[in-house]
Amino acid sequence: MTENSLIELEAAAFRRLLKHLQDHPEVQNIDLMILADFCRNCLAKWYAEAAQEQAVAIDYEQAREFVYGMSYKDWKNQFQQDASPEQLAAYARKQEQK
Repeated sequence: MTENSLIELEAAAFRRLLKHLQDHPEVQNIDLMILADFCRNCLAKWYAEAAQEQAVAIDYEQAREFVYGMSYKDWKNQFQQDASPEQLAAYARKQEQK
């Protein structure tokens, strides 16, 4: 496999992951953090860092809009729920295991 093919495959998988997350806003970031140790905001940070490494002018807020498919404020207002005490406890346990 060529390096270009690898990059294209990785990009296609990333786009599919983003679409999947955008299609499932009921999946809360706290749940992603508990189960997978990353969330939409993490993806946005990684995206912004990659842009910076490539000297592309994309900041964190722009990256979040790309990842969420809308502004973070709009996503938060429409979809984000308060974390339950159980979710917060599970997240704290996850952090303790690190």
